[in-house]
Amino acid sequence: MTRLRIAITTFFALDGFVFAGWVVRIPAIKHQTNASASSLGLALLGVSAGAVVTMTLTGRLCRRYGAHPVTIVCAVLLSLSVALPPLTHSALALGAVLLVFGAAYGGINVAFNSAAVDLVAALRRPIMPSFHAAFSLGGMIGAGLGGLVAGALSPTQHLLGLTVVGLLVTAIAGPMLLRHEPPRPVERPDGTADGTTRRRDGRTRGLVVVFGLIALCTAYGEGAMADWGALHLEQDLDTSPGLAAVGYSCFALAMTVGRLTGTALLERLGHTRTVVTGGTVATAGMLLGSLAPSVWAALLGFAVTGLGLANLFPVAVERAGMLAGPSGVATASTLGYGGMLLGPPAIGFMADWFSLSTALTSVAALAAVAVLIGVTTRRAAAGRPPAPPARPAR
Repeated sequence: MTRLRIAITTFFALDGFVFAGWVVRIPAIKHQTNASASSLGLALLGVSAGAVVTMTLTGRLCRRYGAHPVTIVCAVLLSLSVALPPLTHSALALGAVLLVFGAAYGGINVAFNSAAVDLVAALRRPIMPSFHAAFSLGGMIGAGLGGLVAGALSPTQHLLGLTVVGLLVTAIAGPMLLRHEPPRPVERPDGTADGTTRRRDGRTRGLVVVFGLIALCTAYGEGAMADWGALHLEQDLDTSPGLAAVGYSCFALAMTVGRLTGTALLERLGHTRTVVTGGTVATAGMLLGSLAPSVWAALLGFAVTGLGLANLFPVAVERAGMLAGPSGVATASTLGYGGMLLGPPAIGFMADWFSLSTALTSVAALAAVAVLIGVTTRRAAAGRPPAPPARPAR
């Protein structure tokens, strides 16, 4: 169990590292392709579009071949495809290669979340935030490193380095993941497995969609911070490229801290209160981050936003996976990344119509929607109780 948890955690961290390394170079890629805010938004749509298209397919592949080998294949594709964006010189070409990158990114997210849900069910503890903490930690390191090398390396050299790192990590962690079969959940007295629901009734599907909507509101905010946070600091607040990259690092660091404490928070507050509290904090943080007149106040707002959003997506994916297995993970993830699908072009167009800072307030609005969904559906969600406390390992 411990080695399996380490292997899965490694792939979460790798995903965050590679993705953050890409997003901190978006301003340079924008300059290289001579894209406007709206055309860049449409190009960035390729990441989310590729992810959403492949997520349902990945859920089926996980059921057929298992989540572990699918995770490894997607990690290789992700590592190779991140080197493609700096080879483009137009928004159209950028959007095309980001479709490939997004397909790999979406695939690995469904695969390793499915593997994590299996482990959570077997351990019978709400440890899902710890896996997503690894993603945030990888993102923080990737963004911080990207800020350090932004002035020394070209985007081509930087992203090619990410390819090499990704392939090396996959070569090391992949065999460890393949050596371990997915753990079997403990069976309940009624014959169903702890953490899965075999009967796909309407109520189950409805709850999966509810958790998917919470994931959508959260992913919209994460995508906005990744795609537009650095540009907001550089363009609206006149910061240097290196300091602009620090903005996403602050966001990722706060998410890491929030997710590292997520298991204790879930055990103390429960899933619904965690969602409501987190969404409220994120709403306040993003209003500060998007409207603050100074760089340091904006960085504080980004950090508060990351702390608030930290556990919303892990909770949504975990609960959906517990209800419907890989299909639930795929559904919640597809809806979640639908938020990313809407986010880049929506913020891009709003930035052209109004301003980028005004457009980013939509993140606060959707965080408030997540709070509303959590409050109005708390009784229905409580009808599916979480797994009982952990038993001593044998």
